[in-house]
Amino acid sequence: MTVLLVAHGTRNPHGVALIGDLACAMCERLDVDVSVAFVDVLGPSPSEALARLNRETTVVPAFLGRGYHVRRDIPEHLSRPGLPPTRVTDSLGPSDEVLAALVDRLDEAGRRRGDTVVLAAAGSSDPMAVADVEEVADRLSSLVDAPVTVAFAAPSPRVAHIPSVAEAVSRTRGRVAVASHLLAPGLFQSRLVESGADVVARPLGLHPLIVDRACALAARPVTV
Repeated sequence: MTVLLVAHGTRNPHGVALIGDLACAMCERLDVDVSVAFVDVLGPSPSEALARLNRETTVVPAFLGRGYHVRRDIPEHLSRPGLPPTRVTDSLGPSDEVLAALVDRLDEAGRRRGDTVVLAAAGSSDPMAVADVEEVADRLSSLVDAPVTVAFAAPSPRVAHIPSVAEAVSRTRGRVAVASHLLAPGLFQSRLVESGADVVARPLGLHPLIVDRACALAARPVTV
């Protein structure tokens, strides 16, 4: 089996390295070849990577929601003529593993009982991506027994009801803990750190449950 891990892309070298490290962790766990592609910012693109591989490939979208990139960009790349057959899995999130990893990261960062939690995602105007984040916030609230507000690192004027992370923090009384609904470090994570919150969790990154989720998806792909 050959696996292609497809991520968004970032100019931050630590973010790029993290995706590579996730691919290496999958390779070691599954004992298969795992390559990396990006839908934006840098290459190779999914279609370029598939052309180089030139063999049947399982594609794992390294995204925490089912937004435009997962539903449109990746399928468009995979449908280009001349490419080998592919099997595409679900995205990393939303999932039970992502939720549990969010709680772990919050506790690791020093969240206290009674803290208000802000779930900070990258930002999107895609209705399904927004719905996914709001569902995660509802479920996270039950797990941490605290109010959870959704905020975006890059808010969209088309989704006016979701504030920036800094705005969400400033509107909240008492201690605030920010849960990072991000996979890798970069510009968006820096905005979380600069939001003024009392506690800011790390990105989900190489949390063991994220590795578990990626490997489980690769081992049980859905044909599309």
